[in-house]
Amino acid sequence: MDAGKTMAKLKLTLAMDSYDFLRPFQEGEVQAEGLDVDLITLGSKKRHDRMYHDRAFDACEFSMAGYLIARSRNIDWMQAIPYFPRRMFGHHYCFVRAGSEYTKPADLRGRRIGIRTYENTLAVMVKGMFAHDYGLPVEDAIWVCANNELVGSRPPATIKVEQLAEGRKLEDLLISGEIEATVEPALPQSWLAGSRTVARLFPDFRKEEQDYYRRTRVFPIMHPVVIKKELLDRAPWAARSLFDALSESQRIYAKFMQQPHRLSLAWAASYVEQERAFFGKDPYPQGLRANRHDLQTMIGFADEQGLLGRPLTVDELFTADMAET
Repeated sequence: MDAGKTMAKLKLTLAMDSYDFLRPFQEGEVQAEGLDVDLITLGSKKRHDRMYHDRAFDACEFSMAGYLIARSRNIDWMQAIPYFPRRMFGHHYCFVRAGSEYTKPADLRGRRIGIRTYENTLAVMVKGMFAHDYGLPVEDAIWVCANNELVGSRPPATIKVEQLAEGRKLEDLLISGEIEATVEPALPQSWLAGSRTVARLFPDFRKEEQDYYRRTRVFPIMHPVVIKKELLDRAPWAARSLFDALSESQRIYAKFMQQPHRLSLAWAASYVEQERAFFGKDPYPQGLRANRHDLQTMIGFADEQGLLGRPLTVDELFTADMAET
């Protein structure tokens, strides 16, 4: 520990979504050494926009694809640590109209697929998954975007991208027949309400996701945590301190979950055991070593989709002191 770290704690604002594994950190059971952290709970779009456009936080849970795009353009005012609070398989977020003839991704060749943005991390992973595993190259569909891009990319002319007028909802367009499928990082409200006007493209999504993992060994990363470079220039130790604290919070919560009476799921213990048995490890590993393959896969997908300004390596994405994590 250097001398500066033993003095008054460095104040740091950290914006993240709400997660169960953050409880020990939120409640003060775990503290980041040398840091006085003001934890701000904020949803993804507002958080990403405020961080990228306004630099509103010292540290932030951020879009993985947005970060790759920014770094490929040598935008380096934020630096990532290999702590990944959100991972999601894409299959269970793919929807079509109920009763439609579309039963697999390849059926959507030439059709309009609604996504939040072309740069959206889930969209990047699903486009890559469709191309590599399901016979739908990214050039063979029309990608209809509901929101403005975070960083701002210009895919090649061979890839068809449309921008909706502000305020239009993809779910409404799907139900009305203006688009044929949606891929959004949230389940449709009509589906949650039980109206069944929409249907899953992958009805047995759990089997599809498990098969995808067996084939690829990828559990897609959605978000890293980034820190302003100007703060790290003054206090380079802050990156490791924050990484260690978040990792410890996750470890403590995993131990908490081992007792099923603490969870509001009837068969919680059996589910946790099945999940660990399937992955053969913690399904949410942190650090660079355990996540290098997943990160390299995403870099490849982003490059194929025309999102990167230059080639990227995994190591250049993270602070130098994270190489051995």
